[in-house]
Parts: sequence; C-alpha cells; structure tokens
Amino acid sequence: MPRTYRSLARTPEFTPFFVAAALRVGASTVSGLALAVLVYGRTGSPLLAALGMFGPSFAQLLGATLLLSAADRLPPRAALAGLSAAGALATLLLCVPGLPLWAVFAVLLGQGLADSLAGGVRYGLLTEILPPGDYLPGRSLLAVCAGVTQIAGYALGGLLVAALSPRGALLAAAGLSAAAVVTVRFGLRRREPRASGRPSVAATWRGNAALLSDPARRTLYLALWVPNGLIVGCESLFVPYDAAHAGLLFAGAAAGMLAGDTVAGRFLPARLRARLAAPLRLLLAAPYLAFALEPGPVVATVTVALASVGYSAGLLMQERLVALLPEGTQGQALGLHSAGMLTFQGVCAALAGALAQSTSAAVAMTVLAAASVVVTLVLEPGLRTSRLRVHPCPSPVRGNAP
Repeated sequence: MPRTYRSLARTPEFTPFFVAAALRVGASTVSGLALAVLVYGRTGSPLLAALGMFGPSFAQLLGATLLLSAADRLPPRAALAGLSAAGALATLLLCVPGLPLWAVFAVLLGQGLADSLAGGVRYGLLTEILPPGDYLPGRSLLAVCAGVTQIAGYALGGLLVAALSPRGALLAAAGLSAAAVVTVRFGLRRREPRASGRPSVAATWRGNAALLSDPARRTLYLALWVPNGLIVGCESLFVPYDAAHAGLLFAGAAAGMLAGDTVAGRFLPARLRARLAAPLRLLLAAPYLAFALEPGPVVATVTVALASVGYSAGLLMQERLVALLPEGTQGQALGLHSAGMLTFQGVCAALAGALAQSTSAAVAMTVLAAASVVVTLVLEPGLRTSRLRVHPCPSPVRGNAP
C-alpha cells in the first residue's frame, strides 16, 4: 500500500472531508434506527419498519435516472453543503408529532433523492482530493470510518431511543447533519465542476447508458449491487427478528464490515485482491443461512459479524471500477454505483419485510441469503480478471455530448 492512513490524514482537505462523511453516516445511522423503532411501534409491521429504516434507498433509482449528471456539473463544496442541509431539515420534519405515515415516507423519498446526488458528488470529489494511487486506501479509510460510526451510531441511537424517545434520537441526528454542513463549508475549498454543460435528465440518461454499455462495467455494477442488497435485506429484519437485541446485531454487522474493510483496503497486496473478491462475496451471504435455525442473540451476533467481513468485496470491486471509468465521469459513475447499491438495498428490504409478513423474519433472512449466494455464483464468470481488462470508452461523458 503506497500510503498509510496517517499519511492520508495529512493530505490537504482530506480530514474535513473525512469528518463530514462521518457526521453524515452518524446522522443516517441514528435516524434510521430511531425511525424503524418509531414506525414499528406505531404499526407492528415488519414491512413498514424495514421501509422506515431503508426507505430513502428506494428513491436512489429515481435520483440515479434524473439527477446524477449534476454530480460532475455542480461545484462540489456548495452541492455537498446544500445536500447536508436538506438532510438536516428532512430529519427535523420527521420529528413532528402525529406526522401521518404517508408524510413520513414522502420525506424519506426526498431524502433518498438528495442522497443519490450526494453520493456522486462526495466520491467524485474524493478522486480530486486524493491522487489516483491513493483512492483505494482513502476509500478504505472512509469505509472503516463508516463501520466505526455505525457502531457508535447504533449504540448512541439505542441509548437515545431508550432514554428519550425515537423523536429525541431524530433531533440528535438532525444536529449531526447540521454539523456536517459547517464542516463542508469551512473545511473544503471551492472547486469548479469536473464537467461542462448544464445538468439535465437527458444528460443523466446518456451518461448512465455510456457507463453501462461496456460489459465489464455492467457486470461489476451488478456484482456490487445485487448480492449486497440481498444481505442488507436480511439486516432490515433485525428489529422484527429480535427487537430487544437489534442494536447488538447492527453493531455486530458494523464491526464485521469494519474489520473486513480495514484488512482489504490497508493490508491486502494487489495480487491477492483480485483472487479474494469472489470468496468474500460468498462469505457475505453464506453465514446468514444459519438463521434457518433461529439462533439466539450471541450466536446471531457472531454470525452477522462474520458475514459482514464479506462487505469488503465491494471495496475491491470499486477499485476495479474506478480503473475502467472515462475521464470526467467519476462523479456520475460512482454516484451510479452508490445509487444502484442503495436502490437494491431498499428493494431487498421491502422484499424481506414482505416475506417476513407471510412467514417469519428467520425464514425471510435465510431465503435472501440463499439468493445472494446464487447471484454471486452466476455473475462470477464475468468478473474474472481476464474479462475485466478493458479500456474506458474514448469519449468522456461530459457536457451535452451524446
């Protein structure tokens, strides 16, 4: 690895970028847990509880098809600050007592649209803050940060829900988003957009079509989206599976992801990264098959932590994806990855909730884990290193070019 985590912290602007990302993850974690508890308490529905926690993910597909051209065509500092401010306001709206469920989900839709664009802006900006050779350790450090922040966020969210109320936890999440706005505004310098031209729906469609036209990129996107989404569907059932220990299960998942991303991003040599991506994708799903036996909280937490090490496969595949991107499309391409991944997470959370309604949380988790294994095996031939030795298309997707 050419750089250590400590040396990355000395890169100009990386520290405020890192802090702002951590604050947004913390806000999302606390608000998601609080809203799942709030909705489940009001309705007793596993489906609605899952949608409450992962509902913003559904809007990611809409955002990816309408907004992503703006990720490379807006000044990144202003865009990130504005989108974080929108997240804080949306969370405050969710605190309103007696807010109808339809209004709750309307707010979540708006949050998802903003998040779809924010992901593209954020990770596109990372490619400007760090030189190309440092993208993997930088992305790894952000993933480690997300894991640590999720552990702390679920612990904090659980304490706030117990000590105050779900609405009290939502107020704390809004405060974290507001802190992210301040960090972005005063910690990052102003930059010009990476691409020229006005953002539009047509430009977004053209850019996405160009990115997905290459078979190697298309297969990578599917491998990044589908198996991951199915396992997040399993996680969306932690509250219905064991409401008393859901925070422990979520913390176990975050801890496993933290361990996997640290090892994969910081210590794995290049020759092993390509070989281990497929086994790690299988590790992500296979342990969840044990939920067919309905394990107790300790065994379930260990199982979830072990499986979550497999999330590091996504980090390894992102490195491959970045190497295949046309110049000037980093924001849209990485935003498409983020939006597609979160969309599948939302779809699979809904599917998991629907299955749990008609069967049980344990059965639904087992079925989704088995489906993730099958999808991984089907996609594997197209992910072999020899199939991925392609060059990005020569015409960058920028401005209003087709």
